[in-house]
Amino acid sequence: MQPKAHWENVYETKPAHTVSWFQEHPEHSLRLIRETGVSLEASIIDVGGGASTLVDDLLSAGYRSLTVLDLSGTALAAAQRRLGIQARSVQWIEANITEADLPFHAYDVWHDRAVFHFLTSPEERQAYVQAVLRAVKPGGHVIVATFSEDGPDRCSGLPVMRYSPDQLHAQFGSPFTLLRHEKEAHHTPAGTVQQFVYCYCRKAMS
Repeated sequence: MQPKAHWENVYETKPAHTVSWFQEHPEHSLRLIRETGVSLEASIIDVGGGASTLVDDLLSAGYRSLTVLDLSGTALAAAQRRLGIQARSVQWIEANITEADLPFHAYDVWHDRAVFHFLTSPEERQAYVQAVLRAVKPGGHVIVATFSEDGPDRCSGLPVMRYSPDQLHAQFGSPFTLLRHEKEAHHTPAGTVQQFVYCYCRKAMS
């Protein structure tokens, strides 16, 4: 099954609040975005945001320039229905991040929780990093969360990569300065615990 068909099937057959990565309020992500110090007018993209409630919390916090990108149109539609009229103030992009044609130097903050670890080939990871380099403004903020070394080795029936902070940062390389990293024990709706690592980087000014 192709990646898009896989994720459409996931969101067509499971309520969004039952998938393993669901968080009622993604407090870790929201806090890290706030701690970047960007203004409420800053341009923020949530990569793989799908049906995530992060966009709800960012809107509630007053952020006004939000983009949500996901491979699954079904997931995006679920978020739009949940937000109602507020969805009109968000830009929605249905695309594979390794192929998406994002605008040049458009985003102050790039956020990704649980997409990058699904990229199991070097070619996919390279395409992702190139997308970050193109789309994030010089000096912009990059927050990426993946399964940590002691996290699951599969998710949603697919193999995943697991990273230490240094390994995750190494995927992005010298154009990015690692400012901090944190771990999170994510409690899934099914009651299991998944270990995540968050890396917060700053893109070089040039």
